[in-house]
Amino acid sequence: MTTVAAYAAPAAKAPLERTTIERREVGEFDVLIDIKFAGICHSDIHQAREGWGDAIFPMVPGHEIAGIVSAVGSGVTKFKVGDRVGVGCMVDSCRECENCRAGLEQYCLKGNVGTYNALDKNGEPTYGGYSEKIVVDENFTVRIPDGLSLDVAAPLLCAGITTYSPLRHWNAGPGKKVAVLGMGGLGHMAVKIAHAMGAEVTVLSQSLRKKDDGLKLGADHYHATSDPTTFEQLRGSFDLIVSTVSAPLDFGAFLSLLRPDGALVNVGAPEEPISFNLFSLISGRKTLAGSAIGGIRETQEMLDFCAEHGIGAEIELIGASEINDAYERVLSSDVRYRFVIDTATI
Repeated sequence: MTTVAAYAAPAAKAPLERTTIERREVGEFDVLIDIKFAGICHSDIHQAREGWGDAIFPMVPGHEIAGIVSAVGSGVTKFKVGDRVGVGCMVDSCRECENCRAGLEQYCLKGNVGTYNALDKNGEPTYGGYSEKIVVDENFTVRIPDGLSLDVAAPLLCAGITTYSPLRHWNAGPGKKVAVLGMGGLGHMAVKIAHAMGAEVTVLSQSLRKKDDGLKLGADHYHATSDPTTFEQLRGSFDLIVSTVSAPLDFGAFLSLLRPDGALVNVGAPEEPISFNLFSLISGRKTLAGSAIGGIRETQEMLDFCAEHGIGAEIELIGASEINDAYERVLSSDVRYRFVIDTATI
């Protein structure tokens, strides 16, 4: 075992504090990664505060990891020392079920192993990217193209793939009208990616406060959902709506904005249950769907796509001592648009 510095939540809702954790020795098919940057995702806060249910403590959050390979196991063929790599939301899966074999490890029928707040195949807790180093199987490591700086690439490992996957699956592209609901860490990536795919992009946000940003990042239109005329004006407009919001919504109202056969896809995960009238779906053969991250193959595809189109996250770089303040700022929507920890400060 190797001892490394990290920032951890010692208990639910407790402030994160500097500590040390043990990383396993590099196995035959493992890579040791010197973490350079780690993004702060809203899901880190949900889990550190047990908003999604019981969690494992102490918890080292972080599943938007970018770094450099510093050692490889004897059987590793995909990476070498010095490679620029990333790790996202999972570090293992059963690798045997139908979904895993299809490259959909995120939907592993036996459950994938989360990068943190999970138990690995040996029953040991996993610890995430708010740390100096991590050991990961090469099959759950992806290559960060040279065209992407590591700091702006880190959030792509969650925010990027979480929005890329549904946009790709529901065929966002030329001739398609796509709405992005919410203009935050996920939403700003959805705008950039949908625009690069060639879709006509509309942002639906509570207010027009971020309108200039949205248009600059690639949106064609920007509307405030707090204005009732928005729903009248845009009724039946969209082929696809990607909701990045982690709060309960009036799904009936947003489903009314879809064209027949349109889809409202949720990538945000509210802590509270939702309800809506099924007639909102029936009237128009509409779909209310969910989407998680992508598989490893699709994550690499996303990174290559972002490098090709010059897409990185809009970030605010912080030191590790600022993590707790950053959590509060995320909850108050006071970030444009992703906090990234410089792990050299841990």
